[in-house]
Amino acid sequence: MFHAEVDDPRPPYVIAMPPPNVTGSLHVGHALVTCVQDAIIRRARMTGHNAVWIPGQDHAGIATQIVVEKQLATEGLTRHDLGRDAFLARVWQWREEYGGVILRQLRRLGASADWEREAFTFDEPRSRAVREVFVALYEQGLIYRGTRLISWCPRCRTALSDIEVEHTEVTGELAYLRYPTVDGGDGVVVATTRVETMLGDTAVAVHPADERYRELIGATLLLPLMDREIPVVADDSVDPEFGTGAVKVTPAHDPNDYAIAERHGLPMIDVMTDDATMNDAAGRFAGLDRLAARDQVKAALDELGLLVKTEPHTYSVGVCSRCETVVEPRLSEQWFVAVRTLSEEAAAVVESGATRFVPARFTGPFLRWLRELHDWCISRQLWWGHRIPVWYCPDGHMTAAREDPTVCSTCGSGELRQDEDVLDTWFSSQLWPFTILGWPEQTPELAAWYPTSVLVTGYDINTFWVSRMLMMGVHILGDVPFRVVHNHGLVRDQYGKKMSKSFGNVIDPLDFIEAYGADALRFALFQHCAPGLDVPLAAEWVEGGKRFANKLWNVARLVGMNLGDTRPGPLPDVADLALEDRWILSRLEACRAEVDAAMDEFDWARAARALYAFAWDELADWYVEAAKVRLPRPGADDPPGADAARQVLATVLDDLLRLLHPLIPFVTETLWRALTGAGGGRDSLAVASWPVSRGPVDAEVEAQFALLQDVVTELRRFRSEHRVDPKRRIDVTLVTRYRDQLEPLAPLVALLAGLGSLVFADEAPSGDGASKVVFAGGEGEAFVPLAGLVDVDEELARLRKELERAEGEVTRLDGKLADDGFVSRAPAAVVERERAKRAEWSTVATTLREQLEGLTAAPRG
Repeated sequence: MFHAEVDDPRPPYVIAMPPPNVTGSLHVGHALVTCVQDAIIRRARMTGHNAVWIPGQDHAGIATQIVVEKQLATEGLTRHDLGRDAFLARVWQWREEYGGVILRQLRRLGASADWEREAFTFDEPRSRAVREVFVALYEQGLIYRGTRLISWCPRCRTALSDIEVEHTEVTGELAYLRYPTVDGGDGVVVATTRVETMLGDTAVAVHPADERYRELIGATLLLPLMDREIPVVADDSVDPEFGTGAVKVTPAHDPNDYAIAERHGLPMIDVMTDDATMNDAAGRFAGLDRLAARDQVKAALDELGLLVKTEPHTYSVGVCSRCETVVEPRLSEQWFVAVRTLSEEAAAVVESGATRFVPARFTGPFLRWLRELHDWCISRQLWWGHRIPVWYCPDGHMTAAREDPTVCSTCGSGELRQDEDVLDTWFSSQLWPFTILGWPEQTPELAAWYPTSVLVTGYDINTFWVSRMLMMGVHILGDVPFRVVHNHGLVRDQYGKKMSKSFGNVIDPLDFIEAYGADALRFALFQHCAPGLDVPLAAEWVEGGKRFANKLWNVARLVGMNLGDTRPGPLPDVADLALEDRWILSRLEACRAEVDAAMDEFDWARAARALYAFAWDELADWYVEAAKVRLPRPGADDPPGADAARQVLATVLDDLLRLLHPLIPFVTETLWRALTGAGGGRDSLAVASWPVSRGPVDAEVEAQFALLQDVVTELRRFRSEHRVDPKRRIDVTLVTRYRDQLEPLAPLVALLAGLGSLVFADEAPSGDGASKVVFAGGEGEAFVPLAGLVDVDEELARLRKELERAEGEVTRLDGKLADDGFVSRAPAAVVERERAKRAEWSTVATTLREQLEGLTAAPRG
C-alpha cells in the first residue's frame, strides 16, 4: 500500500525522508519528524495523490567510525593495526549486522514509507552521484584546496562541520597579560581565556574609536616569550567592553582573529599539532599538551612580571559532539566549497517563492545566514566515507576524475596516489532529494518526482542541511529540491526545558510505545505541534493520548453494537433526519473544514484539537447518547427513526476515522475495518478516500441544539451540586420562551438529563419546595421538586458554609482593589487578575444564594 510507481496517473506528492544516522536509535526528535511526515503522506494518499515517501539512512562518517573503533579497542586493536581496507571491511560488516535499527523502530511508530525504495548515502548509486558532483564543482572552480581556519577535533583528528560542534558553558579564568612596546614602554594589557595561544599572536587589536588606545594604533609591541614584534591595529570588530578593550590576535586559532588578519594582511602562525600539543612554532613549549602549556606559559609570564592578574570567568567552548573533546579552531589545509555563487542562487529561489518556509518567519533569518555564509570545509581526516576523488602525481599535479584515472591529467605520469581524506557527511546528504531518485541517471523517477513536495525538518537544521540541499538542487538540476520547508519545533519536557541526561528528563519514545501504544505517543506529539513552535511532551500527555484512543474504541464498539448490518453509505433525506442528526452532520462539516485548513497549514496541534473536541465532546458525549432514544433495546422492534440514526452513526464514525487516520493510524485502521467489513490488503483505510463535505454548516440547527445542550447541562449541574444519585430520575417543569423549540425534544432532554418526567408550563409552578435552575441566559427556568430528593437541612448547612466563604473572598478582594496603593503600584496584569477573581467569586456567591433560596422553601423529609 505504501509503494508508488511513476506511471500512476494521479498527481505526485513526494517526501524525501531526512536520513537518520546508521548508528542511530529512535529518540523523541526522530519520533516527531517521522510522525509529521507520516501524517502528511497518509493524507496525500487519501486525497488522491500518487504519494511516495522515500526512506533511507546516512552513513554518518565520524559517528560510525567511532563506534567501530570502540569495538576494536575492546580487542586491543586500532584501525591503524588493521589498515584502511581491512578497517573499511570491518565497518561494512558492522553496518550489515547492527546498522538500520532505527528504520525498524520507525515502522513501529507507523511510518508508511515506500520501504522498497530504501536508500543509503554510501551505497553504489549515491556514491556515483557524489563523485559526479565533486568533479563537476571542481571543474567549475567551486571546489578548491586551500589553507583556512576550521574547527578541529584533537581526539578524532579530523576537521568538523559546524553542526558537529556543540557549545557549552564552562567556568575558567580570564588572564590579563601585558605586551610591552619595543622600546620598553608599558604597552598594552590584553585579556584571554586561552593563554597558550598567545605564542601564535601576530597583532593586538583595539577599536578605532576607543580613546584609551588612539595614540597606540600603529605602534609596535614585543610579544613576550617569543620576542616577536607585532603591530597594534584598529578594527571595528573589537568590543571595547570586554576585558581591557584590547585583544590579542591569533589568526591561526580563532575565527574572529582570522577575519581581522585577513582584513589587515597579518601573518598566521599555527602553534599546535593535530593532537593539540604545541609544535615547533611554540618555541620552548613545543611538545606540551595545550592545557599543560597554558599553565607553563602563565608561569613564565608571571616570572617576567607580565601576568597582571587572573579572575574567574564563565564562557562558551565548542566540543566535539561525538567525543566531547574541546574543539580547537586551527589553520589547516583542507578542501573547500566556494559558496558565494551557490548561496546567491539559493537565496534567489527563496525570495521568488519557489521554495517557501512554514512558518514564514524563518525565511528572513535563513536568507541573512545565506548571505553571510563562508566557504565550507568538506574534507574529513577519516577512513569511513566517500573518499575525495582527487589523485596526485610526484610533481604535485591534481587530477579530479569520475572514474579512477591511470595517468596524471597534467603531465601524464602513471604514478598516482589518491587523496587520503573523505568528504564531509553533509556533502552526500545535501544531494539526497535527487540522488534517491536515481540521479545522475535521467530516470523516470527523477522526471516525475523532482522537485519533491515538502521537506519536514527542525528549524535548527535550516542552516546546516536545508541550505546545502537548496544550493545543490538549484545549481546541479536547475530547480529547487522541495517546494515547502515545514519547520517543526524541538521536543522539550512539559516545562519547556531541553531534554538532557544531566537534567534527568530524557524521554525514550520506545518506552512510551511499549506502555501506551504508538498511537498514544503520536497523538500527544501532534496535540502540541504548531508550526515552528517547540513541542512539550510529558508522560501524562501520552497517557492522555491512550485515553483518547480508548474513548474512540469504546464509542466505536457501542456504535457497532447498534448498527446491525448497517454500513457507512449515503445519508437519508434531510426530512428523515432528527435534529440531533442534522446537528452532528453540521458539526462534522465544521470539524472537517477545520482539519483540512489546519493540515494545509501544517498546524497539527490545531487539527488534533478539532478532532479531539469532535470525537469526545460532540460525538461521544452528545450524539451517541442522543441517538439511543431511537435505537431499540435488545430484542425489541425498531422505534421510529432507527434506520436514520444507524446510518448517521455509521457515516459520521467512518468520516471521523478517516480524518483521524493520518494522526493515529493503528487504532483507526482496526476500527474502520470492523465498521466497514473491510478485509485488509488494498481494502484498507490507508488507501481509502479523504472525507468530503456532506453539506454546509447549519447555524440554525446548531443554535437549536445548543439550547437543548444548555438545558441538559444546567440540570446535570444541579444534580452534581445537590449530590443527587445519578440513577435517580427527577421531575422537571420548564418555563421558557423557547417552548416551541424544546417541546418536540422532550424525550431527548429527559434521556440526556436523567428525568422521570418533563412538563412544559407558561408560568412557575405554585407552592413551595421546588428549586429553580436557570438556562438560556435567563430566558428559561427549570423547576425541580426537592421533596425526597435531597436532605434539605444538610444541603442548607453546606451551602451556607460555601456562601460564607465566597462572600468573604468578595469582601477581601473589594478591600484589596479599593487600596489605591495596590492599584497604582501593582502591574496592570496583576490588578486585572484580582478583578477577575472578584467577578468569579461574586458569581459563585449569587449562584449559592439562588440555591439557598430554592432550598429554604423546600419541605423537610
